[in-house]
Amino acid sequence: MPSVPNVYHAEPIPEAAIAAVQDILKTGDLFRYTSDNSTVALLEAEFARTIGSSYALAVSSCSAALFLSLKALGLSRDAKVLIPAFTFGAVPSAVVHADCIPVLCECGDKYRIDLQDFSAKLPCVDAVIISHMRGHTSDMDAIMALCDAAGTPVIEDAAHSLGTTWHGRNIGTLGKIGCFSFQSYKLLNAGEGGIMITDDADLIARAVIMSGAYEHNWKKHPVLQTAFANWQNKLPLYNQRLNVLSAAVIRPQLDELPRRVSQGRRNHDYVAAQLNQSPSLYVPAKLPPEERAPDSIQFNLVDMPDDQVAAFIAAAKTAGLNVQVFGQSADNARAFWNWQFLDDIPDLPKTRAMLMRACDVRLPARLSLQDCDIIAGIILDAAHHATAHTHLPA
Repeated sequence: MPSVPNVYHAEPIPEAAIAAVQDILKTGDLFRYTSDNSTVALLEAEFARTIGSSYALAVSSCSAALFLSLKALGLSRDAKVLIPAFTFGAVPSAVVHADCIPVLCECGDKYRIDLQDFSAKLPCVDAVIISHMRGHTSDMDAIMALCDAAGTPVIEDAAHSLGTTWHGRNIGTLGKIGCFSFQSYKLLNAGEGGIMITDDADLIARAVIMSGAYEHNWKKHPVLQTAFANWQNKLPLYNQRLNVLSAAVIRPQLDELPRRVSQGRRNHDYVAAQLNQSPSLYVPAKLPPEERAPDSIQFNLVDMPDDQVAAFIAAAKTAGLNVQVFGQSADNARAFWNWQFLDDIPDLPKTRAMLMRACDVRLPARLSLQDCDIIAGIILDAAHHATAHTHLPA
């Protein structure tokens, strides 16, 4: 029997990155502001050019990018920020950290924002974070039209969507600010790290200073000298800079991005076609304007009662594959009712129902189609086992 592929291993770090790290270690020059043209600054320029944005700021995580985005918008204390209820717990955490109040919006069984609930709550908020959770794009045409009409700024949490496009335009460039992740499970892997992008010169100047460009270190950013000077000594320093070693690891991976996007999409669509052959499994299709860059696959368990869901999870695990059902564990950080640090957790029945049957399996680009066959086979067999051998109580 072929072995089950390890879906948690990352791709090897490119040799060019290893060589760059070794060169930096020999100098001991690890701080982004030691030199005038640091590796971090080079990464920012290259990333902005790749994604199609005017400015980029590399920081310690995508959560830091979200936090700095909210602070750079100048929101008042207790400002309300609308976020999807299907997101990672770091998103409402960033809102709380920015002294704002998260307002949760319903998401449906295709993992996307419920536009009716979104439009109903929009008039009561000061900003919006759109999490493209697990790389699923909500209807950005409708969302941007609503937010533009309301004059409400949009931050895109694109942690899972680097390489995804909407009408041919990179996700992250649709709103006022886009935030990306370099965490080890993302398409660009530095272990930790993040980056924010925008076309707004004043906004990026505020974010740069607050990220930790103290005294006159902002002069080492090759843009916006006038905008920076306006904010000197007027903003707090949160010290959320990216270090030089992380930037050196990321830069050579930018050349790998097109391949990783292509292979990730191939693997996702290949497995999705197999899973959709089962009446017990459903992989929602992408929206027409969307071209995804997935590194995982999500699917719903169809008409399975709780005992069958438990049997499905157990059968897959026995076969060597860990299938996460978002709502079926007491500590999953993607289930909104586990965000007990919030003062008020609303009742969101659509999102809760979705999370109780929505499954998640990593499907990295490095896998072969043979690996994908093994993973799809385990999921299909587990679904068949669960529905054939468990029954509702009489």
